Amino acid sequence: METVRHTTRQGAMGQVLWYWVPVVLYAGAIFYLSAQSHPQDDLPSFLFEDVSDKVLHAVEYGILSVLCYRAFRWAAGPAAARQAVLLAIVTASGYGITDEVHQAFIPFRESGWEDWLADTIGAAIGALTWRFIAPE
Repeated sequence: METVRHTTRQGAMGQVLWYWVPVVLYAGAIFYLSAQSHPQDDLPSFLFEDVSDKVLHAVEYGILSVLCYRAFRWAAGPAAARQAVLLAIVTASGYGITDEVHQAFIPFRESGWEDWLADTIGAAIGALTWRFIAPE
């Protein structure tokens, strides 16, 4: 019953807009912040003073994987819907790799596998958590 509600939401174009545009916008925000030499200038200072860098990475990519899960689950067809958790984790983790490569070319930024690992752990936590708490 719930699947019918999701698949009929304003037709196919409505599904693309409702589920995929947030993924693209959020990924764009990650890219924008990664392109900043000093991203702490654009974000609240307590994030950099009181919270571990790895926790920030995990939360950032946990959110991305939730958005990806929603898109794969409800707007990518039945084959993708069955594998939505895995696809969300792989997509967010893959984007994390590109983000680390991108940061390697930004002045005053560092990139490392530890950040990517935090991205991937956050992605897994986000997608798995959303899978079990979100209504089907």
